[in-house]
Amino acid sequence: MTLIIIIAIVALLVLWVIAVQNKLVKSDEFCNNALKQINVQQISRYDALQALIKLTREYASYEADTLQKIVDARKIISSPAPTVADINANEAALKEIGSRLIAVAEAYPDLKASQNYRDTMASIEKYEENVRLSRMTFNDTVTRFNQQVRSFPVSAVAGMLGFAKRDYLADDLSKKDYPAI
Repeated sequence: MTLIIIIAIVALLVLWVIAVQNKLVKSDEFCNNALKQINVQQISRYDALQALIKLTREYASYEADTLQKIVDARKIISSPAPTVADINANEAALKEIGSRLIAVAEAYPDLKASQNYRDTMASIEKYEENVRLSRMTFNDTVTRFNQQVRSFPVSAVAGMLGFAKRDYLADDLSKKDYPAI
């Protein structure tokens, strides 16, 4: 009888560990998915910026060439598994490109008045908002995952199975100074 009770307790413990592991895997995958969604939005925004650079070339080839060099010098995240650091670095690069484009548009009123320019800027604004929302979703997802990983008794299982606290996307404190696109 004692042996049956011990076996039952061990079996319940094993089932609980399996359930916890499955829950952690699911949460970890939600984090990965949220990070990839940011990546998709950044690539879309990058494509819109490329279109704007092409449009700018029609008005000012020197400025367009300068912008193209900046874009070419930046690594666009296209890996299947971007990291938080990759996303943050890409965000900084896109911010620099956006700032330069605004400066060019200010110098060329004809460019700024172009319907193509206005349409492209509207799409960039849409992608900016999508990236902002995706970043919020990612950080919320990471919060839920980190709560699971850090809460006892799940933290004991998480440590044994190699699940660790995930990093949040950095807050861009300079966003308050970000030029309106």
